[in-house]
Amino acid sequence: MIFFKIFFFITYSISLANKEEKIIRFYNWSEYVSSEVLNQFTKETGIKVICSTYSSNESMYSKIKIYKKESYDLIVPSTYFIEKMSKEGMLKKIDKTKLTQFRNIDINFLNKSFDPKNNFSIPYIWGATGIGVNTDFINPNRINSWANLWDQKYRKKLLLIDDAREIFQMALLKLGCSGNTSDPKLIKMAYEELKKIVPNIMAFNSDNPANPFIQGEAEIGMIWNGSASIARRFGVPIEFIWPKEGGIFWMDSLAIPSTSKNVNESLRLIDFLLRPDIAEKIIKKIGYPTANFAAKKLLPKRITNNKILYPDKEIINNGEWQKDVGKANILYENYFQKLKSVR
Repeated sequence: MIFFKIFFFITYSISLANKEEKIIRFYNWSEYVSSEVLNQFTKETGIKVICSTYSSNESMYSKIKIYKKESYDLIVPSTYFIEKMSKEGMLKKIDKTKLTQFRNIDINFLNKSFDPKNNFSIPYIWGATGIGVNTDFINPNRINSWANLWDQKYRKKLLLIDDAREIFQMALLKLGCSGNTSDPKLIKMAYEELKKIVPNIMAFNSDNPANPFIQGEAEIGMIWNGSASIARRFGVPIEFIWPKEGGIFWMDSLAIPSTSKNVNESLRLIDFLLRPDIAEKIIKKIGYPTANFAAKKLLPKRITNNKILYPDKEIINNGEWQKDVGKANILYENYFQKLKSVR
């Protein structure tokens, strides 16, 4: 009898262990996935997803770098942070043989310079930063350059993205320089130029740059093309302008931190997000362009023909993709904090 009781206890304990809830900690941009999609993943796999958000690559990087015990399983860094974090050993190599849906990714977004063989990143969302104009207040035909944001008539009416690299890239493009420079002299020159724009700034926002336009607080400013699309969905009379110096292009990819304790589960979530039906659902919800070719074919023409989201090749070729600038990142960030303190 004692033997059977022990056998039952061991069997029951193993059964409980097998049924122990699997959890993934997903650290993501605030607009990038819906609870509906994550709930569907949990329903299909039994894996629960705890999602927390960040508003900048810098804050995400700092948390992953410093708080190693508070490990996340999946993150969504931008182009230049993929390169930076992989160089610093902060990302796990991705076993693409476990991704049955990898074939759905548009080849134009694979094998980029920041991750040549996509060993550390899986393309997810891409987009660009340009100029948003509320046409109730400003004639969009008069706006065609980053330089327009410095106009004194926009005092306390200007919205800027809360991101050091994007703001400095804007200023450098205005000055006729590459926004990916690591030259301290050029970075300082951009800082001096940005100091002149401070009186115009009403807010920095990267949580959701569409909100200040939706609420009527911002009349002009930097905005992501997806956020501009969202604002238009809410009936905001916003026009998205591609500046003549070029837009700022970026791609956000799925990556697994080296501290992740649930790699296989993270791979299952990545594969789920790459499914055409799921990627289509996400894009319809968040309003950003997709790197998923199979999902794009499922989208209605009102989205795929939208030149804000899917611009012509000439616009893309005139723009500049963000790249890692190495140790110069610290210089950009220091100048950015000085700029915010001036305000």
